[in-house]
Amino acid sequence: MPHPTADPDADADGPAPAIRTERLELVSMSLPFMRALAAGDLATASREVDATLPADMAQDLASFLGYRIPMLTADPSSRPWLGRSMVLTHPDGRREVIGTIGFHAPPDETGRVEIGYRVEPAFRRQGIVTECVRALLGWAEAQGIHRFRASVAPDNVASLAVVRSFGFEQVGSQMDEIDGEELVFHLDRDGPTGTTVA
Repeated sequence: MPHPTADPDADADGPAPAIRTERLELVSMSLPFMRALAAGDLATASREVDATLPADMAQDLASFLGYRIPMLTADPSSRPWLGRSMVLTHPDGRREVIGTIGFHAPPDETGRVEIGYRVEPAFRRQGIVTECVRALLGWAEAQGIHRFRASVAPDNVASLAVVRSFGFEQVGSQMDEIDGEELVFHLDRDGPTGTTVA
């Protein structure tokens, strides 16, 4: 239920605990984080997530921020479902954002959520996406959600392999105004996948 009277600068939605994976924390993006990033203020955004950020993160997430900031402003309770930073803690204690993952919105009227993700080039082909998708799907299932959707460009071989490895099946295609042609996949399943909430 939207909360249009909520103070968008306060953490009115309450805590959104990080989701832990084997190697990472999936840290929920707050409104102050998103707004700082949209303004190109990496220093403030970095403090909000307690980790260093990729230099081009604001540019890469421009479209995402344009949609999610109004959504989260209108409904702060949607925060746990939206964007999360993939935070890697190095052996020396340095924390670094190496990608993002989340659902496009809270569950729709059919109880389905659409997953999206991106990993920085230097951290690809290391099983990061698979690890994070497993954790996020497990978290959603712990909330009672078992119906998922993914939209993948037909030439994104790595992402197609990831969604298919989880049992997603293609149900159609669509033309995205920003990303162009996408193949649409659905996954309906029951049972927990095992995830730990920090």
